[in-house]
Order: sequence, then C-alpha cells, then structure tokens
Amino acid sequence: MAKSKNDVLCSFCGASKQDVMLMIAGIDGHICDRCLAQGYQILTEETSQQRSKKSQNELTLVKPVDIKKHLDQYVIGQDDAKRVLAVAVYNHYKRLNQKIGKDEVEIEKSNIVMVGETGTGKTLLAKTIAKILHVPFCIVDATVLTEAGYVGEDVESILTRLLQAADYDVTAAERGIVYIDEVDKVARKSDNPSITRDVSGEGVQQALLKILEGTVVNVPPQGGRKHPDQKMISVNTSNILFICGGAFDGIEKKIANRLQSQAIGYSAVKDTTQLDKNNFLQYITPRDLKSFGLIPELIGRLPVLTYLNPLDRNTLLSILSEPKNSLMKQYTKLFSYEGIDLKFDAEVFEYIVDKAMEFKLGARGLRSICEAIMLDYMFELPSDGSVKELQVTLDYAKDKFEKSTSMKTLKVA
Repeated sequence: MAKSKNDVLCSFCGASKQDVMLMIAGIDGHICDRCLAQGYQILTEETSQQRSKKSQNELTLVKPVDIKKHLDQYVIGQDDAKRVLAVAVYNHYKRLNQKIGKDEVEIEKSNIVMVGETGTGKTLLAKTIAKILHVPFCIVDATVLTEAGYVGEDVESILTRLLQAADYDVTAAERGIVYIDEVDKVARKSDNPSITRDVSGEGVQQALLKILEGTVVNVPPQGGRKHPDQKMISVNTSNILFICGGAFDGIEKKIANRLQSQAIGYSAVKDTTQLDKNNFLQYITPRDLKSFGLIPELIGRLPVLTYLNPLDRNTLLSILSEPKNSLMKQYTKLFSYEGIDLKFDAEVFEYIVDKAMEFKLGARGLRSICEAIMLDYMFELPSDGSVKELQVTLDYAKDKFEKSTSMKTLKVA
C-alpha cells in the first residue's frame, strides 16, 4: 500500500507516524520517540565525558585546616586522627593535580591505617570526610573478602563499589578514595603461615597488595566472582587513596608488652611511670601491627599510621548534643514531624553517658540506650495528636531503660 503524500515522517530516520509510538512536531520537521531516546542517550554520554574532563582539570584544593574544621562540626575529639586524614586527603588532591616537570619528581600516594576501639568514630570520620570531597568515595567491608576461588567476594569487588560511586566513570573512579573497614579481621590467623591455607586472612592480605600499591585491575562491573565470559572494566589503582580502619582488639596487650620490654635493662629508653596505661594505642607502631597478624608487605603499603583515643565521659556527653547530627538533634527532628517540641532534662544526658560507659559500647552504645528510653514515646505519640510539648525526665529515663529488653540483653552480655 503506497503511503499518502500527507503522511507524517520523522525528519531523522524517516519512520512513518503509524510505525512509532509518538511523533513530536516542530516548525519545519518531526522527530519520533526512538530518535528522541537515542539523542538523549548521546547527550548524556557527551555531558558525562565533558563533566569528567572538567573535574579532572579543575580539581579544587581544600586546605588541611579547612578539612579539619569540617570534621570538627560532626566528630567530637580525635584531633590527631583528623589532622592525619586532612593532610593525607590534601596531599592526594595535590598529587592528582601534579604535572611532571623537568625534575621528574613524582609524588607517591600515602595510604592510611586507622586503629581505634569500636565506637570511637573510625567509620564516621570516613563518612564525614566524603561530604567535603569532590572525588568518588566508597566504604567497603573487609570481612566479606576471601582469597580468589573460595566462597565470599574477591578483592576486586572493592573497586566495583568505587565504580558504582563514580557512576561507572572510570576516569573519575581512578582518582577516588576507598575506606576499607574492619581490616583487622583479615589478620593472619596463625603465626606460621605455612601450616594451613588462610583464605580469609593472609590470603586476602596478599590479594590486597597489588591494589594498594597501584596496578591495572580487571573489575567485574556488577561485583561477584569473575568468570571467563564476563565483561570486565580496567581500572588503574595508582591514583586511588586507600584508608583502612579496624578495632584491632587485643593489640593493647602487644603494645604494653613491647613497652615493658623496652623499659627494662641498661638499654631502657622509656619510663613506664610516664606511660598512659589507659590509652596504649597512642604508642602504636608498625611493629605492633605485624605482631597482631598483618604481613610486612601490607604494612609497607600503609605508611601512614594513626590512632583514635578511647571515648571518655566528657567526650560522650559532648557527642550527645554538640555535633550537627547529634543524637538529641535527631530525636528532636523526628518529633518535630509530629508537631511535638521535645526537650530533655540535663540529668538524662548524664544518665545515658553513665550507662554507655558501664557497658563499654562507645558512641554506638548511646544510640542503643536512647532507643530503649524513647521507644514508648515514638510508638504512642504519633497516634495522639494532643501532645505538643514533651519533657523527658530522669525518672522516666531510668524506668524505661531498666524495663527494656535491650537492658536485660546488655546485662547478660
């Protein structure tokens, strides 16, 4: 059947209006839905490439002092760790902007390892620093990693997370920052590496070596195990900054033993009476990481070592109310959605902190205690529109926390 002379055709592909779902008319032409979708895809790809090139050429330097000020708004204390992170990130920016001159001096990256008890703010520091960065950032968990060929995830899945954070822009991902949490969980399980195959300990450390130092890695775009028919994305890790964190539970004893041995005999260089026995982590050295179970090759690729102080009572008290996203401000915000003005007695803060110190759960313990106290209010008040102002007293907090299931669980633990 011949087409009518008045039949509307797409000015790009020549398709008839009868053959497409939608035909958009212009002044002197028409465009069908298929050409429109293809044009949008081309525009998105071109815009993404231009944005990537622009961000690569115009990377804004953020001074270490400014980075620390940003961290101070969200994280209480830990000044030593903040300074180390600020300098490392700033140097990472400078390294990305580096132009090799006639002197041919190339700046090497300085990967970081943070050591601190649970609940002291390692992961929070990493998450908070991402808010000021203009490079892709991701947090990965080392506990799920195993040696290639065994149940678990390959080490390359770390870079898959970074690619996802960069919206699969390889150029941007190659300038990113990765925080590897729980790195202490891949410590060597045995002092003698030749006895058994340590697939989730030393095996993972060996696999991390090439990625931390810098090499081209074939990454499965959707994560998981590699297989021969899978399409891979090549990622160069030479410009990726790695920050590792872990609790390293029990490393204080190794530090104490080392300091005690150094303070005995004619070669003594330390006075044990001057040591802060409540915070041995401040004396940590790479030697202690090696005795804990990290292999020397991995320690050498994490040249910057810093620590986080245990949280004392005053610090926990400040964490409750001072940061921008403090727990008390979060609960106040939650109740404001119901039109309720929430207030706390000062004695309630003291009680919450005392319980957190008692159970030694760090800053995470504060949230558990607050949830136990506020549960009944959060359950009942959304259905009761008559309450416009709420004052949490010490007697109420004690009563609710003592009766809560979480309290009984903590006592058993």
